[in-house]
Amino acid sequence: RLEALTGRIRSAGGTALALPLDVTDRAAVAAAADRVAGELGPVDLVFNNAGVQLISPIDDLQVDDWQRQIDLNVTGVMNVIGAFVPHLVEAAAAGRPADLISTSSIAATRVLEKFSVYSGTKAYISHLTRVLRVELGRKMVRVSTIEPGMVDTELPSHVTDPDASKLMADLIRDIEVLSPADVAEAVAFIASVPRHVNLTEITILPTGQAI
Repeated sequence: RLEALTGRIRSAGGTALALPLDVTDRAAVAAAADRVAGELGPVDLVFNNAGVQLISPIDDLQVDDWQRQIDLNVTGVMNVIGAFVPHLVEAAAAGRPADLISTSSIAATRVLEKFSVYSGTKAYISHLTRVLRVELGRKMVRVSTIEPGMVDTELPSHVTDPDASKLMADLIRDIEVLSPADVAEAVAFIASVPRHVNLTEITILPTGQAI
């Protein structure tokens, strides 16, 4: 899919570099950041979007699932931040807009039964964004988070809990849920406003989603 995407970008006259990697591998993320900067120039927009959603009652003690979510949704996010923040600071110092945008979730602020560990990882991202905005805003790096509701992606396929799976399947069946393009438009909007404007938190929901 990445190769197909980069092909479309190039055929439209753009420049693209696809670098598949595991964001839980700190060294691999750092190497990717350096390669991007070396081939494309200073990075001025990072969309920190990798994540996994594994839902279960807490007393099922699915500790491997807990750890996987923490590794990807927390440690992976931090690895990307650590690798790319120096590049964003460099871009901002040169007078360019510089954006660090991370994907959180409405689960960060809403009480969703059986989503406890996932919700905790997303709450981490949302509050981390608030703190980093203060630190990096002084250097003219904008820090933002997007908290989407139900999006039609492969994420629900990770869910094995029957009740959570039914909830998501019912939403997809009953309402028009968000598409990845809807979220991408929100990212583009955040990055398009004037440099002195920082849209820090955007919640984006399907109009028909009640929870």
